[in-house]
Amino acid sequence: MSMVFPTPEETMAFGRALGRVLRAGDLVLLAGPLGAGKTTLTRGIADGLGVGGRVSSPTFVLARVHPAGPAGVPLVHVDAYRLGGDLSQLDDLDLDTDLERSAIVVEWGEGSAERLSDDYLVVRLDRREDDVREVTLEPHGTWADRTAELLNPARQG
Repeated sequence: MSMVFPTPEETMAFGRALGRVLRAGDLVLLAGPLGAGKTTLTRGIADGLGVGGRVSSPTFVLARVHPAGPAGVPLVHVDAYRLGGDLSQLDDLDLDTDLERSAIVVEWGEGSAERLSDDYLVVRLDRREDDVREVTLEPHGTWADRTAELLNPARQG
């Protein structure tokens, strides 16, 4: 399933819709080149979940935990870019424990973080020369059925 978002605001709006359907135990992997909109999308996800704290790229700390808001689900935002494929550092973050009680969004996690769960959603972002974002969803496990929730206009209010 692919979508096009002409503005960063529309990318955030999609993130909000995604955040509203996330629950504890959900794993979302964001893939795409630098500047594609991964952190912008994560800001929208955090807003949709209603979590606390400012969302920024966690590149230098690897992971940030945003406390639960009204939805009761904390967000763990991970940036695996610096890991360079070193899975031992990913293991040190103890994400499998966080996954039980939080929604986890991993930037640059494709190829390593999907082993945390059989149920995960890959959100592939690409930024065209005209600044339009192309987003492709690649659902795995239960996400194959749940992606319809993202397109239900009643949930995007």
